[in-house]
Amino acid sequence: MKNAFKILIISLFFVGCSQKIEPTDISKMNGYWEIEKVVFDKGEDKDYKMNESYDYFKITDNKGIRKKVMPQLDGTFLVNDTYEKFVVRFDKEKVYLDYVTDYAKWTEELIAVSDKELVFRNEEKKEYHYKKAGPINLTGNGKETK
Repeated sequence: MKNAFKILIISLFFVGCSQKIEPTDISKMNGYWEIEKVVFDKGEDKDYKMNESYDYFKITDNKGIRKKVMPQLDGTFLVNDTYEKFVVRFDKEKVYLDYVTDYAKWTEELIAVSDKELVFRNEEKKEYHYKKAGPINLTGNGKETK
């Protein structure tokens, strides 16, 4: 009985702390995001100290693309023509990204989004935590990168 009560209290804590995502928050996803960690359903974490690629999101009218880009030392990004299309879907209190490619369909739940943080949960209950990223500029010439 004590364990059931503890689980109930912890569950209520997590439900109470979850962010309510509004339609106006979706535009905060636009831009470059660097993965920080993955939290597995058993509770263990995998931290990412350095990434060779970032995820780039561009969303307009609840339709968007997600593409992998590779930051370069001069502040630019290497890109290719490969990307994944998705649609933002609001269902009750939750927000989902529904992806469709020529090879697969899948859904991710948007858990949190802000100007600095982005969190998704996939169908295997893995949570992907991102931080807002920008171009790397190690040239030291004082020029602003785009």
